[in-house]
Amino acid sequence: MLRAARTLARDVAPLRFGPPVSHVYNPLVYAWRAQRAYLRAYAATPKRVVFLGMNPGPFGMAQTGVAFGDVERVRDWLGIEVPVDRPPSEHPRRPVEGFGCARSEVSGTRLWGAIAAHFGSPARFFAHHFVANYCPLLFLEESGRNRTPDKLRTRERQPLFEACDRHLLRVVRILEPEWVIGIGGFAETRARAVLADVDVRVGRVLHPSPANPRANRDWAGAVRRELGALGICTGRPARRR
Repeated sequence: MLRAARTLARDVAPLRFGPPVSHVYNPLVYAWRAQRAYLRAYAATPKRVVFLGMNPGPFGMAQTGVAFGDVERVRDWLGIEVPVDRPPSEHPRRPVEGFGCARSEVSGTRLWGAIAAHFGSPARFFAHHFVANYCPLLFLEESGRNRTPDKLRTRERQPLFEACDRHLLRVVRILEPEWVIGIGGFAETRARAVLADVDVRVGRVLHPSPANPRANRDWAGAVRRELGALGICTGRPARRR
C-alpha cells in the first residue's frame, strides 16, 4: 500500500489544471508522514469492506493526510499526529496548518465519529474495513471554494482518472475486499467503472457532507440501513461503558 500511494503521488504530479482551479494540493506529498502512518497502522492486512471517498477536503485530508481526516478524530481516535509540511503553492484562504488546524471537517467528524461509536476501537474496525479516497488531490478555486474532480474539464479529468483508476485497482488487489462501498455517487460510479471485471461487489452509502440535506438527518442511521440492505453486517456495536 505504501508503494501504491507513492506511485499515485508520482502519477498525478505532472498533471496541470486551469481556471477556475487556482491551487492544487497533494497531501500524498506534503502530508506523506501522516499517510504513511495511517497505511502502516491500518492497511497491512486484507479487508472485507473498503469504503471509498471522492477526494480530500480542505479541513480533512488536506490537513492530516488521512481520508475524511478531521483533525480531532485522526489525532484522538486513530492515534496519528505527526508534523505536516505545506504545499508549494498555498491558497491564502485555505492554509495548511496540519494538526494545528482548528477547523472541523464535518464529513470526517460524521464518518469517523459513527465508526468510533459503533466499533469502539480502531483495531475492531480495521480488522475487516478500510477507508480510502479515489483521488488524492484537492482543487481550490480563486475564491477558496472546493472544486470536486467531477467538475474538472474533460481534458483534465481523463489523465487524472486514469491514474486514480490504476491506483484503485492496486488497492483492491492488495486488500482483496469482498465489497467496495462508494461514499456518495461519484465514488460508486468510479468503482463500478474500474472494477467491472474484478471479483468484487460494489455498493453505495450516503455521503456525509452537510451540503447533502439527507445527511443532516441521522446520517449514521441512514448508512446503517443502507449497509443492511446490501447485506453487509458490520458486527455488534461496541459495549458502552
